[in-house]
Amino acid sequence: MQDTHSTGQGALLNAVLTGVSTLVVAGSAAGAATLLAHEFGRNASTDGFFGAYGVYLVLGIAAQSFRLVLAPELARAASAGRLAEETRAWLTAFLLVAIAGTVTVVVLAGPIGDALTGNATAAHVATRAIVWLVPAALAQLLTAIAASALAAVDDYRVAALAYGVGALSSVVIFALLIGHGVVALAWGGAFNCGLTLGIVMVALLRRGLLSSPIARHQLEFRTRLWRLVEGAMVPLAAQGLYVVALVLAGGLGEGKQTSLSFAYLIAAVLVTTTASTLSLISAVPLTRRGRIDETAATHIVNSSWLSLALIAAAAGVFALVGGPVFEAVLGSAYSGDVGRELGQLVVELAPWTVASVVYTLTFPLLFVAGRRRALLPLAILALALHVPIGIGLRAWLGLPGVAVALAVSTFLLVGGLLAALSPRLLAGVSRGLVRPVVAQAGSAVVAFGVLALVVDRWPAAIGGLALYALLTAGLWRLGLGRAWRYLRSLHE
Repeated sequence: MQDTHSTGQGALLNAVLTGVSTLVVAGSAAGAATLLAHEFGRNASTDGFFGAYGVYLVLGIAAQSFRLVLAPELARAASAGRLAEETRAWLTAFLLVAIAGTVTVVVLAGPIGDALTGNATAAHVATRAIVWLVPAALAQLLTAIAASALAAVDDYRVAALAYGVGALSSVVIFALLIGHGVVALAWGGAFNCGLTLGIVMVALLRRGLLSSPIARHQLEFRTRLWRLVEGAMVPLAAQGLYVVALVLAGGLGEGKQTSLSFAYLIAAVLVTTTASTLSLISAVPLTRRGRIDETAATHIVNSSWLSLALIAAAAGVFALVGGPVFEAVLGSAYSGDVGRELGQLVVELAPWTVASVVYTLTFPLLFVAGRRRALLPLAILALALHVPIGIGLRAWLGLPGVAVALAVSTFLLVGGLLAALSPRLLAGVSRGLVRPVVAQAGSAVVAFGVLALVVDRWPAAIGGLALYALLTAGLWRLGLGRAWRYLRSLHE
């Protein structure tokens, strides 16, 4: 098989398809959550499901981070002519993990359900759900390996299709089987992960990437398992920052955790659709180029230009019409002051959004460069520092202080990652980010803020988007054009 590298035009298509796939996944999750809320409300059964879902979420974060971790390794294997052998070795090793994990969960489902919940009804639901959700999450690990192997031969489209189709299927299955109770959502999740895995595995078979035989000693089971743990620690710590923020928000009164959760979800989707997409399609070409010490700052700054261009526009829209949008989607309980608080929180999370963009772009580079030793200490330190930072800022600013603390801790985590790559990189990226952050935040403030002074919210939001597009076109010479040319050249 002969590898074909993407052209600049192919890079755009890969980015668009991966971004659309991410939006479909997020939209499907939102649709399932809406169905769940309308059909089952908030009770012991939903508590049981979400107890089991928490386990699925942790494993899912590990699976998605593993996709970024593994792509550089498989890219190097492809360059050495060992891609089929390495792909099969990784899949075989983690198939053993998936089988062992599934058997363990099935045998211990009852005790696990009891441990995750606080009453008999919730425990019963958690027990029924966990036997579907854990195998589904383990299937995501295998999907991440397969998707990384496809990325090593510049095929991102199959993975985008697989994740999108799988996500939509989960909502369909849930809607069709909703009469069987909340556990139907776990069935939908399992079908989703199985279908996604099946699509990417067929693609691997067609490319001949599963045909190479492997010896037992080539499995290197412990090494591969440790690579997963190593790669998941920082993403889990980043998620842990949010969990701490939720706990802190809970101390501010009823409903504050819910408000922070929805605002964080919106901000996280914006980051995932932009920066995560760019990271996924960039890890392989960056590995091929080498010299990551020389190119890391350029990559992070240029990718930030492209990511923040879209995020600033979305933040402007939510600042003006976030309240009505939340009320329309979530119901009358989110109208008035609650809706306005949600829209305001999305804006207050803007510093965290910037920090998360830089984190998302930086994290995979440590695996491209092969510098992983700092990951575990950084994960522990970030969580340890976040608690006092969050408590202090909450006491000073209330709920906005919790959002600010999330940004501060994420920036500290990013600083550690950059320093682990190169001590000089931290200063270089900090200087380089000033222009895109100021330029695009300023454009959003001017575009949406000026119109908000003279017209109502909806006309201001629509007109603001048009004005922001014009102002963004004016940023082409300041750096946005260079960022676009960089992305194209990365895939040529």
